[in-house]
Amino acid sequence: PPRKGEGVTGNQSEGLISEWTLLFWTSLAVIIPVVITLWCSTQRSKRKIHTKEFFRKSKHGWHYTDLFHKPTYCCVCSQHILNGAFCDCCGVCADEQCLRRADRSLVCKEIMAPPRSNGTSEHHWVRGNVPLASYCLVCELQCGTQPKLCDFRCIWCQSTVHDDCIPSMTDRGRCDLGEFRSLIIPHHYLYNVNKLRRRHPEDYSKLGSSCGRGWTPVLVLANTRSGNNMGDDLLKQFRILLNPVQVFDLSKLAPSKALQLCTLLPPGSVRVLVCGGDGTVGWVLDAIDAMKLKGQDPFIPQVTILPLGTGNDLSNTLGWGSGYAGEIAVEQVLRNILDAEVVKMDRWKVQVASKGLYFRKPKVLSMNNYFSVGPDALMALNFHTHREKTPSFFSSRILNKVVYFLYGTKDCLVQECKDLDKRIELELDGERVRLPSLEGVIVCNIGYWGGGCRLWEGMGDEPCPPTRLDDGLLEVVGVFGSFHCAQIQVKMANPVRLGQAHTVRLVLKSSRMPMQVDGEPWAQGPCTITITHKTQVHMLYHGGDGSDPSPPRGP
Repeated sequence: PPRKGEGVTGNQSEGLISEWTLLFWTSLAVIIPVVITLWCSTQRSKRKIHTKEFFRKSKHGWHYTDLFHKPTYCCVCSQHILNGAFCDCCGVCADEQCLRRADRSLVCKEIMAPPRSNGTSEHHWVRGNVPLASYCLVCELQCGTQPKLCDFRCIWCQSTVHDDCIPSMTDRGRCDLGEFRSLIIPHHYLYNVNKLRRRHPEDYSKLGSSCGRGWTPVLVLANTRSGNNMGDDLLKQFRILLNPVQVFDLSKLAPSKALQLCTLLPPGSVRVLVCGGDGTVGWVLDAIDAMKLKGQDPFIPQVTILPLGTGNDLSNTLGWGSGYAGEIAVEQVLRNILDAEVVKMDRWKVQVASKGLYFRKPKVLSMNNYFSVGPDALMALNFHTHREKTPSFFSSRILNKVVYFLYGTKDCLVQECKDLDKRIELELDGERVRLPSLEGVIVCNIGYWGGGCRLWEGMGDEPCPPTRLDDGLLEVVGVFGSFHCAQIQVKMANPVRLGQAHTVRLVLKSSRMPMQVDGEPWAQGPCTITITHKTQVHMLYHGGDGSDPSPPRGP
């Protein structure tokens, strides 16, 4: 028999082994998933880097998606796919395994190519994934109804044809660019421009005549950071319908660079669609002013707006609505541009000369909509400050308006702009204006202010001269505070009309006050502000529903 104590020692050793075994397997159960997760994360990061580099070098405009929003089939293997990549220029779709093969074998939209012998363009057919509710060009029956990769779509004219109907097309090689031919820059036009030995406006006009009568190409400039962040989706849709060379992302290319394409097109024919808020429109109009300074006046384009911002007062004045949220198709946006009317709009120069800084040049700003000092500028300044700190929080137009409301409510209690009439002097065309007890002064060039409020022609019965975009006059009004601004916006009160003038001069005698020009705010110390006429620009006016009831006159 074992001696006393030997059994106990054996049990302890067995228990110790059992504990170490449990600890080992527990550690293994924790470490292995962590290692696998880290390895998968590393591989995913490497794959993401390689894919990004592949997309950058590709001639296609590839975009990866985790889930297609409609039944989609790979253009290479013809299999149904849930995730993969698609080209936002030609519409080719491919799963991850077929992506490189699709990039090699399937040709994307060519922005520049020689024409056919008779001077026309050829169809560029892409098989499968045709748009919903599309109809065959030959038999006029619906296309894309079978659950497989079938039927063809031309990526220029957007025509669709059944697989069986293509052989029976009478002139299946000739493409007329479809409904929006007068807005598209054909690839053969740029090819012919590149072959020119000398660059003269008359040569561009001769080349433009080959694109048909009434050819008015449109350039699309989209700010992907405006409003509800719809810019990316709009860029993809416009690249499908137009030549990709005429669609620009302003987060990657400045307007001054994008507008240089106007100098390669017939003079006076170009239209520019700005997708963004009032600030983006002002940015583009400043770039157009720079074109004038370079002596490029014949190539100045006409400007239209697709409102993506928060306020969109200029868009409202020109009849394009108070905000775009995808309620109408992009095709209808282009149709509205075709039907739009050309009008002139005044632009103004705002000079801010700070008191005591005699050797520093005055700050010079451009104004399209309005200048203000007081509570509305304070709300804009608070909003702008917090948006710069956390831009992702301010990606919704509705949320932005709620934040504006909260800042306005706060100012009703604090009244930071109280006794403004004692701090400033106001002159209209050289005549001093006696001010009542105000908290804010607003100088308007357009009919709308504050996100859709008609400021000058309010609900009162007092007769007043109408506002116009091209009369060289500014309308000057006063407000009693943030609560008064809110009353004006819901049509429960009117502002104080101070007058109209060709030149406005405002002197801030003491303290710092919030100011803004077209929604761009800053805090300003004692200064003299002078607003004078700068220039006129051609805009496009849309007379559809919701437009200004007093439309501006044409040139």
